Amino acid sequence: MKTYIIAIALFIAAVVAVPAIPAALSAAKNSPEAPAASSPDESPSEPATVSEAPAYTGTPYKVLDVSTGEVIEVSERDYVIGAVCAEMPATFSEEALKAQAVAAHTYAERQRMRERGRQTPELCGSDFSNDTSKYQGYFTENQAKQYYGENYSMYHAKVSAAVDEVLPYIMTYEDEPIISAFHSMSSGRTESAENVWGAAVDYLVPVDSEYDLSAPKYLDETRFTEDVLRYDLETAFPGITLSGDISEWLSIESVSDSGTVLTVRCGDRAVTGTELREALALRSACFEVRYEGKEAIVTTRGYGHGVGMSQYGANAMAAEGAEWREILEHYYPSCTLTELM
Repeated sequence: MKTYIIAIALFIAAVVAVPAIPAALSAAKNSPEAPAASSPDESPSEPATVSEAPAYTGTPYKVLDVSTGEVIEVSERDYVIGAVCAEMPATFSEEALKAQAVAAHTYAERQRMRERGRQTPELCGSDFSNDTSKYQGYFTENQAKQYYGENYSMYHAKVSAAVDEVLPYIMTYEDEPIISAFHSMSSGRTESAENVWGAAVDYLVPVDSEYDLSAPKYLDETRFTEDVLRYDLETAFPGITLSGDISEWLSIESVSDSGTVLTVRCGDRAVTGTELREALALRSACFEVRYEGKEAIVTTRGYGHGVGMSQYGANAMAAEGAEWREILEHYYPSCTLTELM
């Protein structure tokens, strides 16, 4: 448990706040079979009825609107739809959208229970806010209409159908909802939470994601002039000393098996690859540096922190015929698909 407490604290610091633990969980079950139909020879006096289990609706989330200070209630279904719309392209495969929906729902459930146990004062009693710099992205219906424009009806219907199929499910580990980290695309192999946030999480470990190599803008190149690089580094690391030629300012010292830069010599100090990524606004911490005259050229691979589910990887798996359950099992190994009751 100590491992999870440490991981949660670091996950908050890594921009995405850690979700919470739901109150009631049960093992996933198959839907009950419907009663057998009457034979053609039978003539019942009343129409036969089929008993169906009620659809899962859950409990509304409390969301703080940071623009108004108002705490509003949003149904679980509407929240998950809004989160998927905000976090994954609606052009992606239905199975990838379903996997994203489960990850988004898991995030929300974990965050809700976290606030029940230890409230964050600035949330004013809500489960989370619509501040995307701290919490999972979420579109209201109006925001989705603005985002999709004339394609709103088609895309919103597609996302809603995907969410409806998987709404009762979340991912758990040892009966707790997981830290359902996800990112746009990996370097070709996802990264461990330990290498990114400094604390190991049993299920946030490297897995192959080779489909990412063909994702759009998998490779990205950013050029920095001497003046720009000096300004960015001195702003991010006050007191840093940058002496000599620009080619001496950045030197990669260690890299993980997944390609994440772990440490880099930056002027007169050592920083992490994640810190340098933030300082230079790079697409990922999987990068290489080369120099041309008075310019530094940084080439990145992938997009995002690289931990958990790769969204482009999930979409590619779906295109190859994988269902949402397979996608989740691949990117969150050792976890269990659990049905909320």
